[in-house]
Amino acid sequence: MQGGSVTTPFGRRPISLAQIKEQMRTAEITSDKSVDKWKVFRDACEARAALGIQDRALAVLDALLTFYPESELSEERGLVVFPSNDQLSVRAHGIAGTTLRRHLAALVEAGLIQRKDSANGKRYARKGNGGVIEEAFGFNLAPLLVRAEELAHMAQQAAAERRRFRATKEALSICRRDVRKLLTAAIEEGAAGDWGRIEDYFIALIGRIPRTPTVSDIEPILDEMQMLRDEVINRLGILEDFEKTDSNDVQIERHIQNSNTESIHELEPSSGNELGAKPSLAIRPMREPIKAFPLGMVLQACPEIRDYGPNGAIENWRDLMSAAVVVRSMLGVSPSAYQEACEILGAENAAAIMACILERAGQINSAGGYLRDLTRKAERGEFSIGPMLMALMRGSLGQKKIPA
Repeated sequence: MQGGSVTTPFGRRPISLAQIKEQMRTAEITSDKSVDKWKVFRDACEARAALGIQDRALAVLDALLTFYPESELSEERGLVVFPSNDQLSVRAHGIAGTTLRRHLAALVEAGLIQRKDSANGKRYARKGNGGVIEEAFGFNLAPLLVRAEELAHMAQQAAAERRRFRATKEALSICRRDVRKLLTAAIEEGAAGDWGRIEDYFIALIGRIPRTPTVSDIEPILDEMQMLRDEVINRLGILEDFEKTDSNDVQIERHIQNSNTESIHELEPSSGNELGAKPSLAIRPMREPIKAFPLGMVLQACPEIRDYGPNGAIENWRDLMSAAVVVRSMLGVSPSAYQEACEILGAENAAAIMACILERAGQINSAGGYLRDLTRKAERGEFSIGPMLMALMRGSLGQKKIPA
């Protein structure tokens, strides 16, 4: 290959119809038109994605422009530069010859430069009297002058597209964070709802985000994430209104639960006669129980507890509490530890925790000590059963045993 021109096994690469059309356009440049060469170069850099060229090709274009002596591209001053490949390689930061030729071809294909070949394929300038260049052969920069306005428009579009991408990506990040906070709060507060299924959908939605996303990838995911956020807010809002309007009914129901003669404490004998045992819960003030999670969620996270329910099934909370008593005895949890858990957490949550402990029995050294530790943390407001249930549902438990 001579003078950096692209050849094939059958000779020089044939010129395309698009390139012929571009050459006809450059022939129509008016003598008074000029443009700042570095402004055009910056526009080309901004629009490189639309032009289909790489950064290395732009480095070669930058090197070509340094051989143009004026700061303004103008037909009157000539638009052909004729550096050798060695000179271009030095100004393009030592780019290899093969790579240089490939990127020169890419610039031609993108319509940013044109080849003006001599008869022997060399790049040179023919000078007349007084040293004035009469004709030059090499690379014609006329396309940059002709397409200056087009490249400026492409650069503006590219910049707007990047701003749109950043705004869309930021909106998705904020919406994603909002949904995560809402779901965590709903689960930890024990709000009624199928939060496990919603979280599964949320995780699947996040999984659809590509590693290198585009605006077209993000926008539909953002729309679905915003709909999910609105749905969660709507459910929590309905629940809040329900709690406000029916607060009297809730107080009556809680009173009935606290005075129910068939409470969990009657399912198991009191430990008041044991040495060092705490006084019976019957004569101690009851704390307001923590909100319980949906029974279906507990059973989904802890399926093993079903085998200990009446007739090997659990249909309601009373069945779960009965099964928890059997499991408590089987795991060696003392009646006093379980009674304390019922007092601090509420009978339903205490039964749910026993189901969790059963599910993790192979990883817990002392079930009784573990229950007491959780109870003390709950009393200080440092424990919620929500994360434990969600961890079991996702199957993300570690293999290391949990100390008492």
